[in-house]
Amino acid sequence: MEHNLIEILDHIDPSILDYQEWVNVGMGLKEAGYTASIWDDWSSRDLRRYHPGECFKKWDTFRGTAKPVTAGTIVQMAKDQGWQPEYDKEGKELDWNDVIGSKEDFVVVDKNWLEGKEVTEPFDWDPVGQLVKYLETLFEASENVGYVTDSWEKDGKYLPSKGAYDRTAGELIQLLNKCNGDIGKVIGDYKQEAGAWIRFNPLDGKGVKNENVTDFRYALVESDDMPIDQQHAIYRELELPIACLVHSGKKSLHAIVRIEAGTYEEYRKRVDYLYNVCKKNGLKVDNQNRNPSRLSRMPGIIRNGQKQFLVDTNIGKESWKEWQEWIESVNDDLPEPESLNDFWNNLPNLAPSLIDRLLRQGHKMLIAGPSKAGKSFALIELCAAIAEGKEWLGWKCAQGKIMYVNLELDRASCLHRFKDVYEALGWAPNSLQNIDIWNLRGKSVPMDKLAPKLIRRAQKKNYIAIVIDPIYKVITGDENSADQMAHFTNQFDKVCTELGSAVIYCHHHSKGSQGNKRSMDRASGSGVFARDPDALLDLIELEVNDNLLKNEENNAVCKAYEEYLKKYVPNWEDEVSQDDLCSAIALGNICNKILKPEQFKNLGNKIDEVRKAARQRTAWRIEGTLREFPKFSPKNIWFDYPVHNIDNIGVLKDIEADGEAPPWQKAMDKRKKNAKKERSSKKEEFENAINNCNFGEPPTKEMLCESLGIAPRTVESRMQEYGYEVIKGKIYKKGILDNLPQET
Repeated sequence: MEHNLIEILDHIDPSILDYQEWVNVGMGLKEAGYTASIWDDWSSRDLRRYHPGECFKKWDTFRGTAKPVTAGTIVQMAKDQGWQPEYDKEGKELDWNDVIGSKEDFVVVDKNWLEGKEVTEPFDWDPVGQLVKYLETLFEASENVGYVTDSWEKDGKYLPSKGAYDRTAGELIQLLNKCNGDIGKVIGDYKQEAGAWIRFNPLDGKGVKNENVTDFRYALVESDDMPIDQQHAIYRELELPIACLVHSGKKSLHAIVRIEAGTYEEYRKRVDYLYNVCKKNGLKVDNQNRNPSRLSRMPGIIRNGQKQFLVDTNIGKESWKEWQEWIESVNDDLPEPESLNDFWNNLPNLAPSLIDRLLRQGHKMLIAGPSKAGKSFALIELCAAIAEGKEWLGWKCAQGKIMYVNLELDRASCLHRFKDVYEALGWAPNSLQNIDIWNLRGKSVPMDKLAPKLIRRAQKKNYIAIVIDPIYKVITGDENSADQMAHFTNQFDKVCTELGSAVIYCHHHSKGSQGNKRSMDRASGSGVFARDPDALLDLIELEVNDNLLKNEENNAVCKAYEEYLKKYVPNWEDEVSQDDLCSAIALGNICNKILKPEQFKNLGNKIDEVRKAARQRTAWRIEGTLREFPKFSPKNIWFDYPVHNIDNIGVLKDIEADGEAPPWQKAMDKRKKNAKKERSSKKEEFENAINNCNFGEPPTKEMLCESLGIAPRTVESRMQEYGYEVIKGKIYKKGILDNLPQET
């Protein structure tokens, strides 16, 4: 997209560029077809270094190179100084780094109805009081203040020198209060034709450049292209957070505006924002004043017979944050309230279902679960079901195009995983053209940056669903912060609104046992994750015992045997009874009998794979919280890598989820487990003492008492419990010396 370089130059301050950067601007302008006068006019803003005619001489030396400096260099310089491109709302194609959201007009002032607000000089002229109040308003007593009283004339203009910067506000105020009204005794005499200047941000006492600013607290807003009373009216109507408003002694008001930035980068962005709002409201701001080290007019000074004076202090909003929130609320694009009476008999159509009785098109769904639940596989299964128009975990899906945003897997693994899922489901890949995969592993960005990129790529594809897997790769902010997660999930709303497609994503559980929690409370982080989606599906693992797993293994092996016999053995039913079909051992013996050795060997390899897969399968329960549909009964499923299968038989129906047992039962189970462990530990300790306390020979009871530090009665009790006896005064395992007479 082409840019107007003349407008962009308004956002580049020549005074902070080095020589080569200044030359690059000229070369870029010439390469783009602009004239030398444009470069000269822009360069004249740098009052200290500008020399008339220099740009025109230099311009003639720019004859082009193999790698010319282009307009892009100028655009980048402007961006480096905080400029951001502005485009019309209508017909704008989203750029790579755009953030989704309505572009506010920020218009507060109606210029057609603007009435000027008079500015009056102070009735009693008190130069010292003016300057003291300015210093007390803007600075802490310990902060260094930069100011200039020396000036020099050039082309009829008085330009400031570097000035002083090594005195604190407290020191200046103290001296001013003792100077008997003679400001010159404190700050030095100044030329009344020129006036005097002061820097509005504190300095480090080492210089007056941007790097010497210690706190990016204020910015200067100045405009001299309209009457002062109109400037004053706009400042007031905009409610700018002005700390000091100073009459320049000529034709402008200098507004020292609270910026309160933490860094120079943040300062530049906020100043750009401030200037943009001022321009939209009819105030042509002087862009040369962007720098935090900029000079402004000092109050309490006479300039060419006119007073530089404080008009007011602490007007408008109290802080930058309060002002920004207010200015953005003035021109919101929210819809107006509607009367229900107007639509009662003509209700709009509901969005069609994407997943029957679960999710509508254009809505949001979250799948939550622990890391072992196979959430990514479930999402891939869903992609396939939507592409083919089939069922997903028992729910019928609408058919259409879908985008899978892969943030975690490398490209090859992702593609293989899709094929593995199709083959495991046994589905023919008839509609692969309905699935688009956006592989972003290693290239993911925060969701507020990803959203416009996603929308730009998806606008003409007619996707009915967008799957984002997983969201931890694109989360912006602290997942435990409700306001930050609300901002994050709002990006999904914007994708839904812009594309008209559903957004489906997955998130992990919080740490700890989940069985005793409601399904909507298990997702990690803020409760926003539970409240935001229109459908929330939660997976929790079931505690399957060994007997059930062995039974499932037997059934899987029996099924594999049966499928093999159907495929390769004619009249196999004659060899197999109904009881045999339920026994893996029986079917194995029959196959060994009727199959050729090579066939049985190949089948054996397959059976080993089936057994391994059966042992690895895990059981899960899906519960849900729905906004648009009635609550569904929990679904029990097996995760048979790489797909999920519904438990149609019902063997998982009565199994408790992980951590689902009541507290009293968990406590009792824990006590039993600890007691068993303690008994095992005591037995091990007792037997180790028997084997070691007499150098490997059978010990006496006295030796055991001494070794274990326990009483003779305790030794006798443990001997009886663990199966030991005394023979000829020494302790042996019962039965080990049956041929010897026992001691009485």
